[in-house]
Amino acid sequence: MKKVLIPTKLDRVAAELLAANGGYEVIQDAKTPLPELVAAHPDTHALIVRSEKIQAETIDALPQLKVIVRAGAGYDTIDIRHARVKGVNVMNTPGANSNGVAEEVIALILADARHIIRADRSTREGKWEKKQLMGRELTGKTVGIVGLGHIGRLVAKHLKGFDNRILGYDPLIASDRVRDMGIEPATLEEIFSRADFITLHVPLMDSTRGLVNEALISQMKNGATLINCARYGIIDEDAFRKFKAEKNLRYLNDVYPKDAEGDKPNADIADIMMPHLGANTFEANFNAARMAAEELIDLDVKGDLACIVNRDIPAGLERSYSELAYTLANLVRQISGPLPIKLLETSFYGDLKPFQKWLLVSILAGIWHDFDPYNDVKAGMKLLEENGIRYIDRDVSDQKGYGNSITLDITVELPDKSMKLYSVRGTVTEGIQTVSRIDEFDRLYFEPKGVTLFCLYNDRPGVIATIARRLADAGINIEDMRNPHNVKTHRSLAILRLNIAPSANLVADIKDAVKADSVISTFV
Repeated sequence: MKKVLIPTKLDRVAAELLAANGGYEVIQDAKTPLPELVAAHPDTHALIVRSEKIQAETIDALPQLKVIVRAGAGYDTIDIRHARVKGVNVMNTPGANSNGVAEEVIALILADARHIIRADRSTREGKWEKKQLMGRELTGKTVGIVGLGHIGRLVAKHLKGFDNRILGYDPLIASDRVRDMGIEPATLEEIFSRADFITLHVPLMDSTRGLVNEALISQMKNGATLINCARYGIIDEDAFRKFKAEKNLRYLNDVYPKDAEGDKPNADIADIMMPHLGANTFEANFNAARMAAEELIDLDVKGDLACIVNRDIPAGLERSYSELAYTLANLVRQISGPLPIKLLETSFYGDLKPFQKWLLVSILAGIWHDFDPYNDVKAGMKLLEENGIRYIDRDVSDQKGYGNSITLDITVELPDKSMKLYSVRGTVTEGIQTVSRIDEFDRLYFEPKGVTLFCLYNDRPGVIATIARRLADAGINIEDMRNPHNVKTHRSLAILRLNIAPSANLVADIKDAVKADSVISTFV
């Protein structure tokens, strides 16, 4: 019998499903402190948790632990890297809580707009403050949604009955795909300057920490409302504090640095505060509990690895090739710029073919930095599908002599709706990542690291000298250089690795000076 410890208030369906399977002993106890439970059950095979913090000391205290299931989507409360070091698989249940959070957003908007909380208290006290409680209607207003994953899309769906104009921002999703959802694509600046209500639905990571900054908050309309049911840290609350009174802004909040009793750092600016209740519905709890039990059984009985979020390098694959896949994707995305991707094509040569699904996840993480590299291929394919991107893994012939190498092509949509293909190929030589081809330029053999300047131009003498002079005048040194020519297209590609990054003005100056088709500075 495998022992499963559930130290949280979770719907009993998880325990019931595991017990019915016959292979599990379930201990569900939400009252005893977690350290005491861990000490009492050192033979635990699996943990099923909600928002409990599972750090290294908890994992180390359970020598037989093999699985941690987060009954919910976010797993930032779990030390997934230490879990991997200890051979512990971590899984989550994405989507189980989405509707609960989406409905909470609507509830918060309506409660604030119609002064529900204040009106209830006032009326219970025997007052009749009807004139002071003049409210606002949600119908006909402009709502901005930042992040169009499961929850953001459900918010948009629920709002349609209010006849709202809905603006949406998500850098991962092509504009036509956003329009298919009935949402108007918009930039962050457009959302914050035009929306009456703005709701956040993005994960907390380096790229989103402080995303809602002073520049955006300063553009908010007078009387606008900001709702955060996502993660604490996305909003620069000091900046919000600066403009709240001046612009009569409203702030509806359900997230904090930690889920616990005590003073809250945003109490002075939040008009409504909730104790992280987004997923706190009977239905969400049931769905998350059911999914958690089913995933654990599928892993133990069927060997289904689809829901693991802290993957390890599979046997037979060198880590350097996983890193190469990420680097090539990162490089080609910087070369293409932030244009919507319509088609993604891969070719895996030599011994890499069996690891196509694994390497695809590294590629997606390289293209979209918000896509966690610890995700699985199932999450990767869902990302592509939700963004309307076709994916083709091509059959390859090892007779080409490419060895263990990866070719990655992306086709992007230009502003005029035409398509443009960008292609890179790379390999690992003596442990060093090497880019062997970019578009029509072959046999490059340069190491993609640090700051690199790419200059594409019509082949003619003097171009390299002009570029070098501009860089020297700016105090920038060239550390390495490649300058291949293509006799068919009469074009050349200057690849220069630099000691420091050039400014945007310098890049534009070089492009103008050599009349280049494009000049791009990348950092890998």
